[in-house]
Amino acid sequence: MDDATAVEDVDLLVVGGGKAGKTLAMESASAGAKVAMIERSMIGGTCINVACIPTKTLINSGRVFDTIRRAREFGVAGVDDVHVDIDLLRHRKEDVVGTMVAGQRKAFIGSGMDFIMGEATFVAERTVQVELNDGGVRMLRGADVVVDLGTEPALPPIKGLATSSVQTSNTILRLTSLPASIVILGGGYIGCEYADLLAGIGVDVTLVQGPAHLLPREDVDVSALIEAQFEKAGITLHLGARAQQIARTADGRVTVTLASGDTVSADDILVALGRTPMTAGAGLERAGVQLDERGYIVTDEYLRTDADHVWAAGDVAGTPQFTHASYDDYRVLSTNLAAAGEASMRSTRGRLIPYCVFTTPELGRVGMTEAEARAAGHDVRIARMPVAAIPRARTVGHLDGSWKAVIDRPTGQILGAALLGTESSEAITVVQVALQAGMDYARLRDTIITHPTMAEGFTLLFTPAYLEP
Repeated sequence: MDDATAVEDVDLLVVGGGKAGKTLAMESASAGAKVAMIERSMIGGTCINVACIPTKTLINSGRVFDTIRRAREFGVAGVDDVHVDIDLLRHRKEDVVGTMVAGQRKAFIGSGMDFIMGEATFVAERTVQVELNDGGVRMLRGADVVVDLGTEPALPPIKGLATSSVQTSNTILRLTSLPASIVILGGGYIGCEYADLLAGIGVDVTLVQGPAHLLPREDVDVSALIEAQFEKAGITLHLGARAQQIARTADGRVTVTLASGDTVSADDILVALGRTPMTAGAGLERAGVQLDERGYIVTDEYLRTDADHVWAAGDVAGTPQFTHASYDDYRVLSTNLAAAGEASMRSTRGRLIPYCVFTTPELGRVGMTEAEARAAGHDVRIARMPVAAIPRARTVGHLDGSWKAVIDRPTGQILGAALLGTESSEAITVVQVALQAGMDYARLRDTIITHPTMAEGFTLLFTPAYLEP
């Protein structure tokens, strides 16, 4: 091996710049460690470039559009010719993303890490070969290695899909014009958010969902509320329906044949059928890292892989696919890399991870669903309240939705909540803190909460008017 390909040794080698990996790399480098981080193409990771940040930017633009259309309801007149300009919409999204990417690059360099853009392939234990994006090759070996490769949109083996120029959650962000109509395959988080956004800005949306309900991990009554909201918004739902074949006709339209034999057609199609780990071709077997049958990296509760001093984090490690969950993986790794032994290590077991689906209205979720609580043997009591009962919802003019909390009857302890309504992404944190504090529902109900806020709804939700017997 000549000097050009000599192995460079570092204290910490991070392969993939997702939330966990990049945060750990910056922290370690700032503390004086010799750190190299390799990123294939997206500075800042999936969240900033093609997921949370651009999609929520677009969703907010959609909400602004809806508010302007409703201007007269809020006492504002003279707003005419309201329409979506796709170029301005894209410019807004790219400005937000570009600003954050530039900030990430500056932070990476400022931390003192060696930030490398290129394709990393493991060639031996804790050792990667990097094909640099600007040409050339480097070989790096870490005393510790963290793999944070992330996931990408899954493209299942549906007949005709590979040749039908389908959109994914990555490519749809680059549209230069809005289709008049679109078929969305998948009613999970991504499919629901895009269905709601596109319908809100004037696209005729048809959503095809294999399971019998949208967001199938939720209680059926919660899913049913979202389905009703979608139908009210003009979204056509095909539930319990699976795509069997996809084809583009000569005029560019897409036809989807369902397993039932029925067909649906539109100008374009978005495939939102989950995500798949980006481990193929990474050479992880040469590093002694075990993958499961779906291609995810197998880790223990401390995020250790089977390979000595090789760790994994984020989506690729099977962590729930949320940026805030990946950030907690960083905390786990930061503790465990410095730990003297398992007694002082931090575990991923029992983590309370909230999440939100940014439809309009939003769904905020934390803890157990009613079905999960009953399956776990709890004697359950339900609190349920229309969002319209909350004074804040009246003042902002967003009355759709319903709040639901699951309570352990003998102890009064809150087990979980599903908040469907305006600002639920903020209000759900109140329940999360109550769960972590072990509060019973009466204590939260009797807390003095600022009026008028959405959080004030908890002083109503747990009153006899909304508590089931």
